[in-house]
Amino acid sequence: MLLSAQNHQLIYSIIDSVSADRIKEDVKTLTEFGTRNTFSDTISNTQGIGAARRWIKNEFDSISSTCNSCLNVFYQKDFVTKKSNARVPHDTWVVNVVAVQKGTTYPNRYIIMTGDIDSRASNTLDFKTDAPGANDNASGMSGTIEAARVLSKYKFENSIVYLGLSGEEQGLFGGAGFAAYVKANNWDIIGVFNNDMIGNIEGVDGVIDNRSFRIFSEPVPQTETEKERKSRRFYGGEVDGISRQLARYIHKTTQTYMPEMNPMMIYRLDRFGRGGHHRPFNDLGYAGVRIMEAHENYTQQHQDVRTENGIEYGDTFEHVNFDYAKKLTAVNAINLASLASAAPAPSTVAIGGIVQASAKLKWNTVQGAVGYKIYWRDTTSPTWDHSRTVGNITAFTLEGIVIDNYYFGVASINKNGFESPVVFPNSIIKN
Repeated sequence: MLLSAQNHQLIYSIIDSVSADRIKEDVKTLTEFGTRNTFSDTISNTQGIGAARRWIKNEFDSISSTCNSCLNVFYQKDFVTKKSNARVPHDTWVVNVVAVQKGTTYPNRYIIMTGDIDSRASNTLDFKTDAPGANDNASGMSGTIEAARVLSKYKFENSIVYLGLSGEEQGLFGGAGFAAYVKANNWDIIGVFNNDMIGNIEGVDGVIDNRSFRIFSEPVPQTETEKERKSRRFYGGEVDGISRQLARYIHKTTQTYMPEMNPMMIYRLDRFGRGGHHRPFNDLGYAGVRIMEAHENYTQQHQDVRTENGIEYGDTFEHVNFDYAKKLTAVNAINLASLASAAPAPSTVAIGGIVQASAKLKWNTVQGAVGYKIYWRDTTSPTWDHSRTVGNITAFTLEGIVIDNYYFGVASINKNGFESPVVFPNSIIKN
């Protein structure tokens, strides 16, 4: 069935359909492959990265068999070598597992949810020592599989990709390979949700929190032109790139349908000095964010399983909170569903109103839109706090709103009430 925003119960049904027990079972299975290091065994049916990715593909195939083959499941791979790669112990294929749920109206527009297949021991070059990787990142991979189970029961106007990526711990190889695949095949990307560690609630700082989560996003695209950079100096937009708008969309949708959750927008590409699998997509100019727990425990990341000075080290199954992983999976699912149900965003939004007591906005017509929504906010606010819905028109003037004091944006609305991400003005109306 197609979702309708007028029937919010369908969104709530998606939330209710996410199963902590299924996520728990999948995390357990993934930890039992010993190590999932990218350079581990690819032949065994029970141990190593090869067995893990074949199991993941089988899960996607099984889901597809229950929805009349609604998922196109395949491997995507790239060859990496030791040459110039300090974290590559031997040449190998980095293999991703892909499941595509094609959209009914915009099949070439894709919203992507990712989880990492691989795990690591203390030494990233050690591909033999057991590295269960329960939270990092069996939790994100299991959440991606569970989202596919839930959302495959529906039809969407845009396509959804459920993606297992390899090679994250050695240098984001899987993400780089798939981002290049996307570009080569001219996919129109709505956004990428990178889920990396969504199962821990007890932080190394002593905080226990099962409601908060972080959304990391870069401020402006890495691919912006020098002209665009110079324009920002005069017109603003330092924190209004496409990835930041995607983060705001997730924040708003979560607060609307899951008000018990506390989405924290972090104005940073990733954690301080660290990286994740959304970055290769950002590097090519695509919108992408990282969704993850709010409080990490570093004794349970990138550590050999051991007890030392009374501290238990290792990323093991018993440390994952599956009710929390369920919540973050639901956050992904409702945002995937909302974006996949929306019309495209305007590609051009122009703004004017210099030395006037009004703000003028113009935008292009969007196929599938029945109306548009103008948003504005204080320049210091992280979220779009004010809005006005207008009809199926392509220009509107906000009387009494001084352009100097706010930032503005426009989203499209389709017949079912779903909105696109907000588009920050990218053109100027000369007065």
